Amino acid sequence: MNEKSHGGRRIHLNPAGAGRMPAAVREVLTEWTRFEDRYGPYELDERLEDVLHREIHERLAALLGAPAADTFVTAGAAQAFAAVLSRLPLGPRDRLWTTPYESAANLGAVFALRARTGCRVEVVPLRPDGDLDLEWMARHIGDDVALVCVPHVPSGCGVVHPVEDIGRLLAPYRSLYAVDASYAVGQLPVDAARIGCHLLTGDGWRFLRGPYAAGFACVAPRLRETLAPYGGVPLVPPHGAAAAALNAALALHTPATARPDLAPGLRAAVQDTAGTELIAPGRLQSGIVTFRHPDVPAALVRRRLADRGVVVWKTVAEEVPLYLPKRGVVTAVRASVHHDNSARDIELFADALKDAVSGPVPLPAPARHPLTAAPAPAAIPHTRLAARRHLALVPDTARIRPGA
Repeated sequence: MNEKSHGGRRIHLNPAGAGRMPAAVREVLTEWTRFEDRYGPYELDERLEDVLHREIHERLAALLGAPAADTFVTAGAAQAFAAVLSRLPLGPRDRLWTTPYESAANLGAVFALRARTGCRVEVVPLRPDGDLDLEWMARHIGDDVALVCVPHVPSGCGVVHPVEDIGRLLAPYRSLYAVDASYAVGQLPVDAARIGCHLLTGDGWRFLRGPYAAGFACVAPRLRETLAPYGGVPLVPPHGAAAAALNAALALHTPATARPDLAPGLRAAVQDTAGTELIAPGRLQSGIVTFRHPDVPAALVRRRLADRGVVVWKTVAEEVPLYLPKRGVVTAVRASVHHDNSARDIELFADALKDAVSGPVPLPAPARHPLTAAPAPAAIPHTRLAARRHLALVPDTARIRPGA
């Protein structure tokens, strides 16, 4: 089977990584990028003033169930999350809750906050089925819990967390509540008011099918008041052309979620393929399906599917470092569906996947040992400050307190 067997049309099963940008959105991005190149960013902002300062915020408000005054256009979810945490006034007596499903990017911001403030980081434990243990949260919540961070849907698997239930649990307490909706917005209903969160972040280039490096955040009044003495909300908007294209994508977006038959069909296609193993913790699943094969590397599966006209993604354990490595996952394949996919796409994926895992697996290349007169000296930082900067690049999970 090859790409020609389905008319040369590539089957895009990676909206979780990058959605297929509609032609109208691409035209807006191209037009205003050319305008900025010719006339400069100030003229672009002046020409797009109504779009950038009113229209896009009204559309984000309608999408996210939040007042337009609470919405911000950003370069992306991870940048917005890190920027807000960089100014939170926590202290050594404060506790911060994260989850085993947190992304590496967000964990980096959590570690930086801990290093700056001395707060304690605790990981909410999981139930045996892979869901977050809300009973543990109810037993251990207190006013010393200053911040709770939860991904609505993680990047490494398709579990849907009960973010509204968590919001109700936290409501009587002091805790700020941050929800990463990057992999939820556009495929699932997301309502910031119903969730009860103080910070909601998302990317515009995934299920919303906007341009890369354009995202958004909802920042509730309470969080804005908390940050006001420390410089306010430090969110940097994207380039004007990207913001205009995101606005166009929001205009085209419909509230329809992924068709109910597509995600189960995608999971069934994986389960029906000999040797594949689903990575699907939790009771409620989204349109993201992650799997691996014990004999065929994920990179090879992805390439073979691409050769057959099917676009998926390879994910690595380091992207969700508190969950995937502990489950023995090094690499995996991630497929996802959008409401513009069809049942025929799933059928073609099923056939292509069977072909992809049945082919021969090449032997690894032999290791080469270069001949040298002497081993090269290790690089040594010239100053203690350089050494500290080097160590800061290494994720530090040793001092994260387990939830249980």
